[in-house]
Amino acid sequence: MKIVVTGSIGNIGKPLVPRLVANGHQVTVITSKQHNEAIIENMGAKAVTGSVEDVNLLTGTFAGADIVYTMVPSFFGAADLLEFYRSVGENYGEAIRESGVQRVINLSSFGAHLNKGTGVILGAHYVEEILNKLENVQITHMRPTSFYYNLLAFADMIRNQGSISINCGGNDVMQLVHPDDIAAAIAEEVEQPGSPRKIRYVMSDERTCNEIAAALGKEIGMPDLEWRLISDEEAKNRYLKAGVPSLLAQYLTEIYSSLHNGKLAEDLIHHRPEYGKIKLEDYAREFAVIYNGKK
Repeated sequence: MKIVVTGSIGNIGKPLVPRLVANGHQVTVITSKQHNEAIIENMGAKAVTGSVEDVNLLTGTFAGADIVYTMVPSFFGAADLLEFYRSVGENYGEAIRESGVQRVINLSSFGAHLNKGTGVILGAHYVEEILNKLENVQITHMRPTSFYYNLLAFADMIRNQGSISINCGGNDVMQLVHPDDIAAAIAEEVEQPGSPRKIRYVMSDERTCNEIAAALGKEIGMPDLEWRLISDEEAKNRYLKAGVPSLLAQYLTEIYSSLHNGKLAEDLIHHRPEYGKIKLEDYAREFAVIYNGKK
């Protein structure tokens, strides 16, 4: 099949594109960075350089594709991340409609079933709503859980205070996923028959914050590493004191609050997927390499 991959060769695209090529598909990758072109072509795919904010480029690239994989790239330079999500989602919707694409696999997020209180994840909800309005298009929304690599955001906190302290912690349960397991699930979904609207959750492991801290601590030489639970107010104030913009501080606080109160995972619990291959202890070794490399 002819498959268009958005999101370039980031954390998911990098393992996804070779899988699709190995399965015999003709893959085109949209990248915003020209220096990625040679890397993409060495993977056996075709590179198209441009922005997901360019609806004409999207439309032209999508034309003739059997499947389009859509995702909203991280762009923390946006004044409002939710509006960025909505804008890119509308671009995808228009490009899919105008190009005549009939099947889409969209990277969403667990918690996308909620219409408030989830911080930046609300953007995934917006994109799902936009795409679901398309007529005669088969859509699979991939809903991965919290990415393992998000734990790297706590590296400086661990170094500076010897613990993790956010408004989710202790015995709160976190559902975690590795990009390789997401890529494997997407590649598997490509080989399945399409359906009008489908939700597929992706999860690698599920552990308490205390267990996560213990696994990370073991690998970085801090066996007593603690993950403390603090209030929403204290967490937001810490972000603001660290210089995080007010709106982003609010979004981050909402995400962890929705993890703490269980709302983010409530639909996932009712549609629990099989675990992926990469467990917490596997990722803890990856974390340690990066953590120790930045000392």
